[in-house]
Amino acid sequence: MATTLPSPPKIGMVSLGCPKNLVDSERILTKLRSDGYAMSPDYAGADVVLVNTCGFLDSAKEESLEAIGEAIAENGRVIVTGCMGKEAEMIRAKFPGILAVTGAHQYEEVVGAVHKAAPMPPSAFLNLVPDSGLKLTPRHYSYLKISEGCNHRCSFCIIPSLRGDLVSRRPDAILREAEKLIEAGTKELLVISQDTSAYGVDIRHQPRMWHGEEVRAHMTDLSRELGKLGAWVRLHYVYPYPHVDQVIPLMAEGLILPYLDIPFQHASRNVLKLMKRPANETKVLERIKTWRTIAPDIAIRSTFVVGFPGETEDDFAYLMDWLEGAQLDRVGAFRFEPVEGAAANDLPNHVPDEIKEERYARLMELTARISADKLQAKVGRTLDVIIDAVDEEGGATGRSKADAPEIDGEVFLRDAGHLKQGDIVAVSIEDADEHDLYGVPVA
Repeated sequence: MATTLPSPPKIGMVSLGCPKNLVDSERILTKLRSDGYAMSPDYAGADVVLVNTCGFLDSAKEESLEAIGEAIAENGRVIVTGCMGKEAEMIRAKFPGILAVTGAHQYEEVVGAVHKAAPMPPSAFLNLVPDSGLKLTPRHYSYLKISEGCNHRCSFCIIPSLRGDLVSRRPDAILREAEKLIEAGTKELLVISQDTSAYGVDIRHQPRMWHGEEVRAHMTDLSRELGKLGAWVRLHYVYPYPHVDQVIPLMAEGLILPYLDIPFQHASRNVLKLMKRPANETKVLERIKTWRTIAPDIAIRSTFVVGFPGETEDDFAYLMDWLEGAQLDRVGAFRFEPVEGAAANDLPNHVPDEIKEERYARLMELTARISADKLQAKVGRTLDVIIDAVDEEGGATGRSKADAPEIDGEVFLRDAGHLKQGDIVAVSIEDADEHDLYGVPVA
């Protein structure tokens, strides 16, 4: 007589916020899948819905509350986790039917809450999961989180109160995870943390054995070893500490991608002081020039805040002049937005909204022009491109080494129907606009 397997409970997931939150969601789902739970793509089929929240900005909190409300309305059995877990009392008051509320990266608490809300029927046949874990990104690229928390106390940021101080992972554990991801099909590793440059500071850069050699818990050593695994390695959230200079030669050698995501936030010494960030913008310009000498194709992306409390027109003009000098490849900007609990809220001389909008528009116009000029210079070149999608009309969309997924530009290809997702191909660049490139695969 055939054995009838019990049906495992199904879990739905809504993941909001940054890539670090996405990694948390993947870890939670991987653990639940290894415990035998099934995944539901919609509210209707889920026994429990997890909402992984973002609480960095008030607008992000509002989006998280809307997502919780929608999950309650559509399903009714909801567990909340993530950064807004710090505000459990407010969430429970607003949504009395919530099953549980846990904080950021509290994996055990989340899983325990799921076990309580939807117990697993005992079965030795249900506890199956791939070695690489479950992913919420396409198979060909993966986020690799190397640490939690942050030791900075920037006046506009509440991340330390949400995620705590810096806690670095062991280098051998990171490399082991990267190796498994690559074995499972990952072609691009996106290294993330709150402060990638500070990796290992909390554990005094303690070395660990990896394949018979010692590897320090340090950004340079970790980058070098990741580069030996054969995938593209892209560094995100890199503060411009002096030792960042040491990873530029690794880019020139081809071990890691010539790409740095550095959150400069501003250039004016006055504003940087108010933000409680290092004010060494002149030296940074000199270092960027040196970096480009060592690795000519290096792409630098950054984000900036306009309309920070106390920002004068002279401060903003200085930032614009600095951007002209820096010629950054990719730039994002945010209008200052008060965040509950941030010290910047109490600063004097808040900038009126209409001035924020005007400055934001000027900054984006300038950076769009710089981007267009830089991309136009790539027309006629042949670049390596990783393929993200292939359409039915023979076209494809991919990214060059200068483009991170979802935040940078794309490369649109013609005559590419023979390609598949995850392929890395040589592409002849035929045209460009302000943000994207257009080309054809080289025969």
